[in-house]
Order: sequence, then C-alpha cells, then structure tokens
Amino acid sequence: MALIKKPVTGMKDVLPREMEIRNFVMGKVRETYSRFGFTEIETPHLEHIANLCSNQGGENEKLIFRILKRGEKLKLEEAKEVSDLSDEGLRYDLTLPLTRFYSNHMNDLPSPFKALQMGSVFRADRPQKGRFREFMQCDIDILGDATSLAEIELILATTTLLSSLSFKDFTVRISDRRILKAMALCSGFAEEDCDRVFIILDKMDKIGPDGVKKELLEAGYSEEQTDNYLSLFQGDSGDTDSVRALKERMGDGLPEEAADSLIRIMDSVNAAKSGDFKVRFDPTLVRGMSYYTGTIFEIEIAEFGSSIAGGGRYDGMVGRFTGRDVPACGFSIGFERIITILLDRDFQIPEEGEKIAFLIDKKLDPAKLPEIMKEAASLRAGGQTVLVTQMMKNKRFQKDGLEKSGYKEIRDFY
Repeated sequence: MALIKKPVTGMKDVLPREMEIRNFVMGKVRETYSRFGFTEIETPHLEHIANLCSNQGGENEKLIFRILKRGEKLKLEEAKEVSDLSDEGLRYDLTLPLTRFYSNHMNDLPSPFKALQMGSVFRADRPQKGRFREFMQCDIDILGDATSLAEIELILATTTLLSSLSFKDFTVRISDRRILKAMALCSGFAEEDCDRVFIILDKMDKIGPDGVKKELLEAGYSEEQTDNYLSLFQGDSGDTDSVRALKERMGDGLPEEAADSLIRIMDSVNAAKSGDFKVRFDPTLVRGMSYYTGTIFEIEIAEFGSSIAGGGRYDGMVGRFTGRDVPACGFSIGFERIITILLDRDFQIPEEGEKIAFLIDKKLDPAKLPEIMKEAASLRAGGQTVLVTQMMKNKRFQKDGLEKSGYKEIRDFY
C-alpha cells in the first residue's frame, strides 16, 4: 500500500515561495524588536499537562493535543479518565510557557525582562483559511514593569514592525478589563454574571447594539440593566476625550488609575508613532483570555476583516508558579495571518543583491567547471545570489521559472 503523501489535516507543507516570505518576516521581527530592547528566548513544544490545564488558557484548553504516557507510566487497564493517560501536551500558546520559563529563571534574568518568542503552537481546532492546527506564533512580553511604559513600548514595537511590512491604515483598539468590569457592575449586573455579559458584548461589531440588547434580554437580564449598560457605549468617539467622558459619567464606579493609564498610553503612542495607523479606545473590546487583568489591545486591518495582533496585561500568571505576582504584559502578532495577507498581495521581498543563475549544459567540458565554480564563489562573496544548476531540455520553461523567482541574469555555459 502506498504511503499517504498529503500532510495531516490542519498541518501544511510550506513551498519555497512562502518559505522565503516567512524567513523575511522572521528577520524583520528580530531586527525590529531587538531595536526596542527585546531579547529572544525559546521554550519547549511540550508542557506539563497540569500547567496547560490550569484554567488560564480559556477555550484553548479544550483544544490540547495530549501526549500519552510512555513505558511503565502508561497503564491503560487502570485508566479511568483521560488525565490518567497523559502527563504532557503540546503547547497551545507561548504565554503560559513564558511564565513558566520566567518563574524558573527569574534570578538569572534582568528586571524588567523584555522577551521575544517565535515558535510553533498546536491546537486541535477546525482548520480554515489562515488557521491551522500547527502554526507559528510571535510574541513580545515585558515582565517586571507595572507601569504603562510596558504597554506603550509593546504597541510602538508592534506597529513599527507592521509598518516595516508595508501595512497601512490599520487600527489599534485599546481598552482595559477593569473598565470593562466596572461598566457592567455600574449597570446593575452581578459580578458572577460579568463573563456571560462580556461574551454577548464581544459580538457588538457583528450584531450591533440592538443585537446585544436582544441577547441580553433573552439571557434573562432586565431591560433596566440592559439599557443602563448600552447607554455607556453611546457617544464614543474612540479618542482620549471618550475615556475622560466615561470617567466623569461613572465617577467612583470607574477605577481612576485604569482611565488615567489608558489616556497616558494613547497620548504617548500617538506622539511617538511613525506608521500610518490609528489608536482607538474601544470599550466593547473583550479579549477572551481569562488571565488578562488590565490593559487589553488588538490590531485590526480592514482587508483581512479581523484582528492580526492582540494582547494585554496579565499580572497574575507568574504568581501561579511562584506564589508572588509579577507584573506582565504582552503582544502577539498573528504570524500566519500576516503571511496569508502578504501572499495574497503577491508581496515581493526587497532584493539585497542581484540574483544570477548559471545554467550548465550536460555536454560541458568538465575541465571548464572549476573556473565556473570559482566565478560563482567570487560573486557570492560579493553579496550576490548565484544558482548553479544543470540546463534543462526545455530551457525556455526553465528560464521563465527562474525569472519568476527573481533571477535577473541567466548565463548559459556550453
């Protein structure tokens, strides 16, 4: 029986054209983020299953690829539930491994610690365009800085990266989980109902205020609660004046530091930004991860129709490992979504040196080959890309392919 040549469902083979773009983007990531003082680390693909199932990953915990115990540890006949068969799993994001890493090495790391991570993560999800079961994530995080300087640096670094990849006219949506919660409590919702209310609010951009009201009423909440809640979103212009107006309307019900921090972040990013983008306060922004404790943000680009980056502050995660909370904030770009957009745009990598192809006829006198290889080596040493390959029978087809791959000069050797 023939072996299966297609990749496993939800996984993908990467062809040379896409691989070139992926490597280019990864180079831009390292170059850009290093200028902001981030240093690269790496964590294992495998994590302890107890860490992965610690109620910090939200819906992702339902999508874990578990690894069976091995050897004497695997006792199938004694297993009563799935957890008896598995002690490890593939990581579903990079944030949880980072907090474990930091907790393990914090005495050897600077404070604050600015980390860059790039690597594959795995989720047993339903595949679709731009979404796979194995995919690359790219995160930057700052641990040990409780001030709004962390958010400012993260946003500026990420927007600088996107601008360097020719992204324009995108929007940084920003809010704060403390503001989100305060708005719900001031409207009369009980604290234990907040998560349910936020799930409905998160649909605002799809179903609008009327749709949100309808779902809140159907969920059993009163018209007074619902109207009070939706009134807080009226007149939102998305600028810092909106934050100030909300702060004035809610009075003591809104944590003053949450509003002031948001204004500080927005003013600083707007003053320092260099790309073509907007920073917008969006009180309907939710972000699904339960570990967020403060500022949250996303970046949207119209041509993709959804966010291409997101993150926020998660001050409680390190404390789950060490017993002592450490301020932490991070931003993750949707690496696969960015690659998909660049491929759809037929993105061309800026050429750093001329690409030359040497086509060697099979009848070439072998005595000439050393001189040809010497010339190729000399050109490569000067920074040029030189492909040395056999000449095909259909030379026209071969040359067309080389020209599409960016080879500007093609030399024939007979």
